[in-house]
Amino acid sequence: MTASALAIIGGTIVVSSFISGVFGMAGGMVLLGVLLVYFDVATGMVLFSIIQLTANGWRALHWRSFVLWPIFYWYVGGAVLAFAAMRYVAYVPDKATVYILLGLMPFLVEALPKSARPNIEWRGVPFITGIFTTVIQFMAGVGGLFLDIFFNKSRLDRKTTNATKAITQTFSHVLRAAYFGSLAGIGDLKFVVWGPGIVLALVGALAAPFLVERMSDHGFRQWTRAIIFTLAAIYLIRGGLLLWQGA
Repeated sequence: MTASALAIIGGTIVVSSFISGVFGMAGGMVLLGVLLVYFDVATGMVLFSIIQLTANGWRALHWRSFVLWPIFYWYVGGAVLAFAAMRYVAYVPDKATVYILLGLMPFLVEALPKSARPNIEWRGVPFITGIFTTVIQFMAGVGGLFLDIFFNKSRLDRKTTNATKAITQTFSHVLRAAYFGSLAGIGDLKFVVWGPGIVLALVGALAAPFLVERMSDHGFRQWTRAIIFTLAAIYLIRGGLLLWQGA
């Protein structure tokens, strides 16, 4: 891998980790989109999981006093069940499918009537959330957008939302790495890539709380939407081009 490629990946890791640290989502879309340019799907997913595990793990630790643990425990139960089912199927998507699913997801979520969106605080919903978010993550690589559907109707503030999503996503990153690593190994993924990547992920994550503390809940939601839909449009175009080229 060239020095310029490593520089691009490194810069993306810092930026994506910072975005995830502020908004609790969207950073994964940025990072995965870039990683798939340089790695095959399985290797990119494993590297993505390692880096996101670091960023989300630190964020969960930082905001741990705001975590709603009952939601997490039920989420884990659903996620483990989904992992077992998906591992039995052993499905690995191609790059075009991942990009298109990444791009479609925000629009599909937006099309869902707000009245039909379940609340993560409702009984049984965290378990269901764990199942479906895990399936989405194995198919599209990123499940944060889908996970947010279940938080939209809640009355949780930005810190509680960020903290609870961080701990659930941390666990999901472990499952994703185990899933793709067990199916296809780690390919040409070397320490020179994932070692510094962990450090850079922490740099971005450490900087994020300074902005979170200064941001209003309204600004938090506005910026989240703008970033997500911009990325979605880019990935739809990228996925379409890959299909057109027969990739």
